[in-house]
Amino acid sequence: MTRGILQVYLGAAPGVGKTLAMLDEGQRLLQANLDVVIGLVETHSRAETARRTEGLELVPRRSVNLRGVTVEELDLDGLIARHPQWALVDELAHTNSQGSTHEKRWQDVQDLLDAGINVISTVNIQHIASLNDVVQTITGVVQRETIPDSVLRSADQIEVVDLTPEALRARLASGHIYPAGTIDAALSNYFRLGNPTALRELALLWLADEVDVALQAYRSEHGIRGKWAARERVVVALPGGAEGDTLLRRGARIAARTSGGQLLAVHVSSSDGLAEPDPGALVTQRSLVESLGGSYHQVVGDNTPTALVEFARGVNATQLVIGASRRSRLTTFLTGAGIGQTVIRASGDIDVHVVSHASVGMLQLPRTGGALTLRRRLAGFVLALVGLPLLTWVLSSIRSNESLPSDVLAFQLLVVVVALIGGIWPAVTAAAIAGLLLDFFLVNPIYTITIADPLHFLALVLFLVIAVLVSLVVDQAARRSRSAKRSAAEAETLATVAGSIIRGENAVEALANRMREVFGMTSVTVASGGSQLFESGAVIISSANSRTVVEFGDNGSVVLTGRGLHPSDRRILNVFVVQIEAALEQRELRTAAQGIRPLEEADRLRTALLAAVGHDLRTPLSSATAAVSSLRSTDVSWSDRDREDLLQTAEESLHRLADLVNDLLDASRLQAGALPISLSRVGLDEIVPLALDELDVPLERVRVDVSPDLPEAFCDAVLLQRGIVNLVANALRYSPVDAPLIITGSSFGARLELRVIDRGPGIPPAKLAEAFQPFQRLGDTDNTTGVGLGLALSNGFMEAMGGSLEAEDTPGGGLTMMVSLPTNKTVAAELPESESGTGS
Repeated sequence: MTRGILQVYLGAAPGVGKTLAMLDEGQRLLQANLDVVIGLVETHSRAETARRTEGLELVPRRSVNLRGVTVEELDLDGLIARHPQWALVDELAHTNSQGSTHEKRWQDVQDLLDAGINVISTVNIQHIASLNDVVQTITGVVQRETIPDSVLRSADQIEVVDLTPEALRARLASGHIYPAGTIDAALSNYFRLGNPTALRELALLWLADEVDVALQAYRSEHGIRGKWAARERVVVALPGGAEGDTLLRRGARIAARTSGGQLLAVHVSSSDGLAEPDPGALVTQRSLVESLGGSYHQVVGDNTPTALVEFARGVNATQLVIGASRRSRLTTFLTGAGIGQTVIRASGDIDVHVVSHASVGMLQLPRTGGALTLRRRLAGFVLALVGLPLLTWVLSSIRSNESLPSDVLAFQLLVVVVALIGGIWPAVTAAAIAGLLLDFFLVNPIYTITIADPLHFLALVLFLVIAVLVSLVVDQAARRSRSAKRSAAEAETLATVAGSIIRGENAVEALANRMREVFGMTSVTVASGGSQLFESGAVIISSANSRTVVEFGDNGSVVLTGRGLHPSDRRILNVFVVQIEAALEQRELRTAAQGIRPLEEADRLRTALLAAVGHDLRTPLSSATAAVSSLRSTDVSWSDRDREDLLQTAEESLHRLADLVNDLLDASRLQAGALPISLSRVGLDEIVPLALDELDVPLERVRVDVSPDLPEAFCDAVLLQRGIVNLVANALRYSPVDAPLIITGSSFGARLELRVIDRGPGIPPAKLAEAFQPFQRLGDTDNTTGVGLGLALSNGFMEAMGGSLEAEDTPGGGLTMMVSLPTNKTVAAELPESESGTGS
């Protein structure tokens, strides 16, 4: 069976017209005589949306009775049984109700596609999982319904339904999106001008990235290697030296000249792993390119110019930035074209920028030491100085006119042995001495430096050249072998450091400990800002100890005490220091974030308080104002009964307003830690009836099972009563009328437990924790039942008294709220003195 086609309309925000576009497409397909049905469309009571469904067959929805509440969902089985050519299924990221086949609607859509049904759906940019945190930063709203990026990317067609922010706000103001009562709040909050502008850009950029991925796939499938400059992509080649910073900044400026330009940095490592860039510089430059908004890449290749050009073509780069050559003109003349010239010749239609830097033209002499140990070099010199005279004496004793070729080969063999043992300089010295000994003792005329036969002279010259070349090859092999061993050791060291950090060890401590072990130091001290942060090992004061100080940042340093460091150790030492600097920076950021978090929470609460004032206080204020205005009006003659009703309305509205204000004030006091608490011994059998009387609960709606023999709780009687009032009021709101609440009391150890049990719809396990957050309501849709502070306040009251409030599922359906309180004064001693008092 052929899998169906998925077509998705992507919007930047609610109200841009995704559902309308989907319905218009459905009508177009219907006009083309295709079998089109509506699987599920949410009209949200919008007349324009409902009108566009006319003429389209509607598959009946499936009704779900969820603990007394009827919910309508997509009838997946019925839609598959109907098996149309095209199905319109709105809101791809929707979460299905309990008892559905799948948790998410996009999973239902996957079943439809597998059944060979083509699907048209809709989704907003805020529902894409990878963008969830970005959208939250922009709007301040946490989006709980998300869809995996892979699902959306798998769509056969994605179309952005674009609407300018001004046009969207105009639609909202004219009542085409939300009811009139919520328009002002929406315009001043989620739909303020900056939000839809940012969300619109986010949607367009996300789709542009997906188009770019599709373009790359098309080029790869069709073997297209030429540059398609759909957008500027600047690749910066990092050689591994200090000049990389200059190249990155130049590349960033080039990329910033055009909108949507991308910056990519790449370092080419040799396949044998023997190249020696500065790893510390690469780590720093990787952080720099990421801070500039680019990405870092590392590729392996034997030929650096070829690897660079291949990478640039692979990412469809338009420009390539490389550093000017360090080599002198003489070096270029002797060795041929360098990397820059080779890249320019191979780049084709990719623009190449050769950037000058401070290291251009600097003469760098080759290092002469370090390939072999000093002991091996000395052994090579000893072998040359002893072996050459001995060999000369042996060959002289058996010399003949035809023995010269064998004499040359014998000396050649000795020089090779010297090279194998001592490296290049002992071998070159041995070759020079061997040439003189051959000429003086074995080449006619002997005992002179004169050579009678030109062929003998040629043989001697060839001997010297071959001896030097063999010495160079042997020395280079030894150097590469040692470099490979060191690279392997460095890699193992860095892997160990990374493993320590990944396993959760303190980054600075792990790095300092590894430094001390790797370099064999007696101690390693990390300091920053004039204070010592960490010290690994013990500092032993001794004249034999050497101190190495490496500074980083503005006022940081790492002090290594112990043996002196070899220059070759500096490379890996720089990596450690860079990692320590990054770890300290991360620590500072975490500390700053922890300090900001309370401020963010306070700001969130203030924002919610303002929203509550704008929304939930409006109704009682309006009711009270309308009642009082009516009573004062002289245009109408009110009867005594009418006046009594109006006064009662005003009184109830003002009482409700007072309750809301008190809740908001208590929420603010809890947030600020300034809620006054007076602790005393309180009996549940006394408090529960008072709470029920306050709510005026009918006897048939509640059943109380609280024994007077229970121990007394040590708490604040007023706060406990208010907490119970909130819990009971919340339970009554959602519990069926024919299922009475149950309030029970029990003791467990030194704790007193009170349970409020209802038979309502309950709370999904995934949202239990959210229920105790301020301004939360079941479903987040009811704006007529308070500001959503009841559970949050009750939880805050219980915690302030040393107690707790937990939510549990009621067996058989419903929600159970359990209050746990101490029965002694132990907890009172742990409360801040400014918050607690005691009573007898």
